Amino acid sequence: MWKYFLKRFLLIFPTLLGITFLVFLISHFAPGGPLNSEIAKLKGSGNLAGASTKQISKEEIELIKQRLHLDKPAPVAYLFWLKQIVQFDLGESRLHSRKVSDLIVEKLPVSLFFGLSGFFLTYLICIPLGIQKALKEGSRFDFVSSFIIFFTYSLPVFAFAMLLLYLFASGEVFSFFPLGHEVSDFYEDLSFWGKVNDRLAHMFLPVICYVVGSFAVLTLLMKNSLLDQIAKEYVRTAVSKGLSFSDSIFRHAFRNSLIPIATGFGSNLTLIFSGSLFIELVFNIDGMGLLSFEAVRERDTDLMMGLLLAQSFLGLIGKIVSDFCYILIDPRIDFE
Repeated sequence: MWKYFLKRFLLIFPTLLGITFLVFLISHFAPGGPLNSEIAKLKGSGNLAGASTKQISKEEIELIKQRLHLDKPAPVAYLFWLKQIVQFDLGESRLHSRKVSDLIVEKLPVSLFFGLSGFFLTYLICIPLGIQKALKEGSRFDFVSSFIIFFTYSLPVFAFAMLLLYLFASGEVFSFFPLGHEVSDFYEDLSFWGKVNDRLAHMFLPVICYVVGSFAVLTLLMKNSLLDQIAKEYVRTAVSKGLSFSDSIFRHAFRNSLIPIATGFGSNLTLIFSGSLFIELVFNIDGMGLLSFEAVRERDTDLMMGLLLAQSFLGLIGKIVSDFCYILIDPRIDFE
């Protein structure tokens, strides 16, 4: 089994090479790339469509190309970037004029705070709810909860976020929570418990949106998985031998029904670190999702590639963690 995991870890590096090389090629040849962005800045324009106020000479354009390695073929330019990565240097963001590693270290705790809260709350709600829906299939509880689940699932996350803001933060209906950001402007002046209360107030609505994003899928997956296990022969055998129905469910069927839940563990782990763009945009949260959006919008190659590298690495680690969860749930699983 350890040989399998060792192979998976070793495959991370060629996989990362393939991902980063493909995205680097796309960004290199895509219209409106880093060269156009730099020329627009030199012309005095804040965006690529702005009016030019300064003429750029061919010599200046060639200097920009040399600095960004755009005067070289794409594979060679990629090797320059890869050499930089091997030296543990993610480069410097043109947009923020700061090291990419510093930006990631600054924004990551924000996404972690909201992502981990939503992650644990999602599983704490969805697993018990899925179990109850399976045990009470066809009851009024099952129909009402299914209606609520499908209703929330049908709403786009950004629309649901704006609805929550309007209802509970805008003051038009209620004003229970702040409109956005991670903390209040006067956060540093608060007492310890005041800071705790301020953070809880700011995190409540965004975390609800994180939960809604995967609430329906996980709940129904848990329900259907448990129903599938209940219908199997070993459960009926356990009941026929005198074990109570509840004991046969929670001592045998429940553990096996968790295997499909572990499948999505890796992708959910990636979301924790990468953040959610729509939620961060609506609630003005300065996290990894918003940083990634800015990097792509402004064609900030070093920042975009640094974020891609970090998020791809975490995604691949998440897949390995999912496989490890399979073994914890059912030691009989043999990947060999």
